[in-house]
Amino acid sequence: MSNRLDRHILASVVLIFACGFAGDAADKPRARDVGIPFEGSPGPLNAITDVSGVTVGHSTIIQGEGKLVVGSGPVRTGVTAVLPRGKDWTDPVFGAWFSLNGNGEMTGTPWLEESGFLEGPVMITNTHSVGVVRDALVARRAERTPTGVWWAMPVVAETYDGFLNDVNGLHVKPKNAFEALDTAAPGPVTEGNVGGGTGMICFGFKGGIGTSSRKLEEKAGGYMVGVLVQCNCGGRGQLRIAGVPVGQELQKQLTAHSGEFIRQDDTGSIIIVIATDAPLLPHQLKRLARRATMGLARDGSTSGNGSGDLFIAFSTANATADADTSTSQLTMVPNGRMNPLFEATVEATEEAIINAMAAAETMVGRDDHRVEALPMDRVREILKQHARLKQ
Repeated sequence: MSNRLDRHILASVVLIFACGFAGDAADKPRARDVGIPFEGSPGPLNAITDVSGVTVGHSTIIQGEGKLVVGSGPVRTGVTAVLPRGKDWTDPVFGAWFSLNGNGEMTGTPWLEESGFLEGPVMITNTHSVGVVRDALVARRAERTPTGVWWAMPVVAETYDGFLNDVNGLHVKPKNAFEALDTAAPGPVTEGNVGGGTGMICFGFKGGIGTSSRKLEEKAGGYMVGVLVQCNCGGRGQLRIAGVPVGQELQKQLTAHSGEFIRQDDTGSIIIVIATDAPLLPHQLKRLARRATMGLARDGSTSGNGSGDLFIAFSTANATADADTSTSQLTMVPNGRMNPLFEATVEATEEAIINAMAAAETMVGRDDHRVEALPMDRVREILKQHARLKQ
């Protein structure tokens, strides 16, 4: 029995690396770096953390291989945390959300809609782990508040990873939510097979976590817009990159591997988190959240019936706006000057999704199900044939 257990542990450890652990994506060039001609000017990191104060953390769970045994794995899942003001949870930010297609879950949104404030982090995980992550957030908030909290309404969103992951095994635990929160940091954001995106599939290829940002010109305010996605949506034939029907071309070229999953329907889900330092009020942030739809559409998605496409936007400006000690003095961008922010949101969303796919590694999961990584060399060839590749 001990020899069998040792072999199982060894196989699990080996599989962590073979299936694309968090560190692997750091060695892969991002989509822009291989010559894909995205529009707009990114921030220094081309990440949501270009918005000052925003931090991101992950907890990744990759264990086991072979036949599914519910409760035992294989496991390909995790948790991702986006913190608007880093470790400071005492100062809510203005926020808003938008449902493009509601076959999904994002907790806490009725109060977000009612109050106009996002109180604490945005967490993303798999469909069946929303509850445990939500409860962990309540526990952490109570832990951080010496006088106690009367109530908490955390925001936790999900996409479904059950093709690769033992989703019914409920492997995400409070410790994973805490790990994502405790490791959240500014700086570069790990993309691909990491955190909540570990077991996700996007446009028939391996998906996951992706991010991008846009810096507005000074005449437009010089504001920053950052986007983070957990992408698990779209069919392979729909994929478009830089306006080119790459998915259709790849379907002609690629031969399916044994056990490979090729999603053709626009199903799955995508969570899009938008951050900005522009002083926007909640109704303006809802307008921003709606624009993520257009970035998603640029990549080919039509937001199918089975896809939970839920977006949330927040602004780090107007600090202490929720203080109840006096009347708040607010600033806002006039509606007539919001067009550059709309454009930045669309562009950053489009790129973040492709960044997720560019970083993701081929993964084998439950029942030896296999999802291939997007072949970036072939993508480059197709774009070059259409005169859409930067030299």
